[in-house]
Amino acid sequence: MEKQKKQALNPYLPSWEYIPDGEPYVFEGRVYIYGSHDFYNGYVFCMGDYVCWSAPVDDLGNWKYEGIIYPKTEDPLNRDGSMCLYAPDVTVGTDGRYYLYYVLDHAHVVSVAVCDTPAGQYQFYGYVHDKNGVLLGERPQDEPQFDPGILTEGNRTYLYTGFCGQGDKTRTGAMATVLGPDMLTIEEETVFVVPGCETSQGTGFEGHAFFEAPSIRKMGDIYYFIYSSEVMHELCYAVSKSPTSGFIYGGVIVSNCDLHIDSYKPADMPAAYGANNHGSIVKIGKDWYIFYHRHTNGTWYSRQGCAEKLEITKDGVICQAEITSCGLNGGPLKGQGEYPAYLACNIFTNEPSIYVAGDKYPKVIQDGRDGDEEEGYIANIADSAVLGYKYFDCKNVCRFAVTTRGYADGVFEIRTKWDGEALGSVQLCYTNIWNRYEAEAKIPDGVQAIYLAYRGQGTAQLKSFELIPEEKI
Repeated sequence: MEKQKKQALNPYLPSWEYIPDGEPYVFEGRVYIYGSHDFYNGYVFCMGDYVCWSAPVDDLGNWKYEGIIYPKTEDPLNRDGSMCLYAPDVTVGTDGRYYLYYVLDHAHVVSVAVCDTPAGQYQFYGYVHDKNGVLLGERPQDEPQFDPGILTEGNRTYLYTGFCGQGDKTRTGAMATVLGPDMLTIEEETVFVVPGCETSQGTGFEGHAFFEAPSIRKMGDIYYFIYSSEVMHELCYAVSKSPTSGFIYGGVIVSNCDLHIDSYKPADMPAAYGANNHGSIVKIGKDWYIFYHRHTNGTWYSRQGCAEKLEITKDGVICQAEITSCGLNGGPLKGQGEYPAYLACNIFTNEPSIYVAGDKYPKVIQDGRDGDEEEGYIANIADSAVLGYKYFDCKNVCRFAVTTRGYADGVFEIRTKWDGEALGSVQLCYTNIWNRYEAEAKIPDGVQAIYLAYRGQGTAQLKSFELIPEEKI
């Protein structure tokens, strides 16, 4: 008997895991995610060791924890663990081994580790250097190295790095450096491939210039350079037929506040609280996906991986993906049963904000400390808050339930559009423990979004909601 597959949810990892900056790859029938490692309630980015998760290509709701693949103290520059491991990338070398490239937060050189398997124990291998042994990032002509993205073709490995903050005229743009077959030695000197915001005038990248998070993929004979732009919340792409020159701006792939998307709201309306972004694209089966991250806990430092299916035109244009709660599922979620509140892809109030802002707005949090396997929920839900979940294949849904707690005296209105009519409402009461409330709410059949709009006094917390079809009553 074939094992029933799990639905694939967004975020795709457990709610207590914080793996941003995701670089997805398919190796030997599995999707592997390599990223940095945030902590819940972390006070800076990337406080943890590198860990890895993987899933079968035909069962993207079934993720397996592969464990710690590289501790921060493995690097000779960081034996005391005082530096953080920033966003990594992985490539298969000329010898068939797996090479992990990364930068420590207070170092400006590129470190490399190696392993015989995709998610085994990586061992420190060396630092990228020129033929004289001088490290890339320490030579007078070098800009500081940051966020390595990597691609190997034959005996050549293309290394992409860079960080360009607004107002910093010492930074030029994203860099590409060609390495030889030993995966460490520079074979072709660094060139700039995409401009930063201080050098973008007249280039076609204005308003979407390079900020950080370089990543590289190849589709047919076209190289796709994916990066986080100067506004931070969006991942953009540029294309070229050469890996080291000729890149032209392509467009936005995803925004973690859904800016520019106008299919369900005005294009200039942020529908979530964003901040920086980092990720890449991957082909799984016949479909392409974008992996990115969202922000929780009202801060920049507790980020979770998300993914969305991409639409790519015949001429190679990537259409911007709408953020959803069902990104890797291959379609809408089942329109019945209980779902955790943290799956909200839209969270906003009547005060628009592109960026996270502490306790000012609703936010995904969890009980306990980092590492505690406590399911996330949404807190700080006050009057005018709207929580959106997309999408569900509904049939005969006639009742709706929520599990909440908090000192709140109001209602959750159930809608299928963020500004649509209320199809029902669930009354909440003051309580300091989780309570379930149920009410009539007839959801039209078909693929629907679910929006919960809070109207009332006090502040609520939402643990879960339930879609109840007629036959379950």
